[in-house]
Amino acid sequence: MGSSIAEEKLAVNAGYWPLYRYNPDLAKEGKNPFVYESKDPTVDMMDFLMNETRYKALKQLYPDVAEDLYKLALEDKKKKHAYYKKLSEM
Repeated sequence: MGSSIAEEKLAVNAGYWPLYRYNPDLAKEGKNPFVYESKDPTVDMMDFLMNETRYKALKQLYPDVAEDLYKLALEDKKKKHAYYKKLSEM
């Protein structure tokens, strides 16, 4: 609990937790209502995942399955990041 803010910042910097705003009033002004505030990740997502007990436990209990799931998660995050960036530029 004492390091939750640092952990939240790590999640954002790793691309695990995207930052965005949606304001439907902007559409009335002819502007894009979706504002994507996340920048490209600056921290390796695996560094973030290994700080989380749930992901660390998965790796200890099922190392082969965990590696496959981590790869899928990384690919998914990259795709979502690119998609959100594209949405915000429309």
